[in-house]
Amino acid sequence: MPERPGAWLMATAKHRATDLIRRRKTLERKYEELGRDVERDQGGRDVDTAIDEEFGDDLLGLIFMACHPVLSKDARVALTLRVLGGLTTEEIARGFLVPVSSIAQRIVRAKRTLTEAHVRFEVPGGPERVARLASVLEVIYLIFNEGYSATAGEDWVRPALCEDALRLGRILAELAPTEPEVHGLTALMEIQASRLRARVGPSGEPVLLLDQDRARWDRLLIRRGLAALERAERLGGAMGPYALQAAIAACHARAATASETDWPRIVALYDALAQLAPSPVVELNRAVAVGMAFGPAAGLDLVDALVPEPSLKAYHLLPAVRGDLLRKLGRSEEARVEFERAASLTQNVRERQLLQRRAAECAAEGIAG
Repeated sequence: MPERPGAWLMATAKHRATDLIRRRKTLERKYEELGRDVERDQGGRDVDTAIDEEFGDDLLGLIFMACHPVLSKDARVALTLRVLGGLTTEEIARGFLVPVSSIAQRIVRAKRTLTEAHVRFEVPGGPERVARLASVLEVIYLIFNEGYSATAGEDWVRPALCEDALRLGRILAELAPTEPEVHGLTALMEIQASRLRARVGPSGEPVLLLDQDRARWDRLLIRRGLAALERAERLGGAMGPYALQAAIAACHARAATASETDWPRIVALYDALAQLAPSPVVELNRAVAVGMAFGPAAGLDLVDALVPEPSLKAYHLLPAVRGDLLRKLGRSEEARVEFERAASLTQNVRERQLLQRRAAECAAEGIAG
């Protein structure tokens, strides 16, 4: 229990309410602006009807509308996250692993392109909807990720964002029942969301995956996630990036204890994901899995190979992972340096405190040694 439970509950409620109010105001403002355009272009047709007939959810309909093919894929996602997702430019930059200035320019150029092309904001159907689906999935995925591990602020998790993304994913799964990746993303979010209560301690401090009380994981969400993953697999064909990540999450969900986790299976799934959707972050996650399956030295070799990667230069999880592996190898002083570097890079208060604590533990271990 926190020392002052009442104050802790009030602070938590205030942060969550702020999230909800901010997102509701953003949605209402943008819905009003885009609604005027749709009514003008559709000769006065009721915009509520236009969206509800197709999607059944205002926000999801607007996301489809903003993911217009006249824009590049990256520009669509960035613009939609900023205008409709309610994320800040800094939060979006973190998701793309690019400088904040690049995202800001991308958003400005996207708005200019839409204006110059006289794009109509309309609800797509048929082939056009399919063409925009990948961007919509990425938007939902990034909104969920920001909720699951907040870029900045006092809270490590923002459940309201996770709930929004999960709701959109469930609606989309009903609207596109034959799209495996829609079910894959829904499965991933259901399983990840099952851990939210266990990811935060009594005073709001982060609790890492291997230290979590698995009795606090939401078994209903896990069952829903596994069922969605089965639907994605039944549709046939090679598993996509979201389904592969869901399969990785399922390995954790099926393990009654951390020691029972099938790490070799997770490594194999990351191998497949790295082939299908290569990225430095995927490689970093794969290195963590390799370290768990085959020893910290094997994992450290892979992490060291990523150190020169420009996109990871300011990514705090690179030194955090490296520090963890060094600590397991008994190299406490080197680990301390890495944890301190990671703490200096993160903008999340709770995560910074966790990394500083781990650095202090390494310093104590070095003295004791």
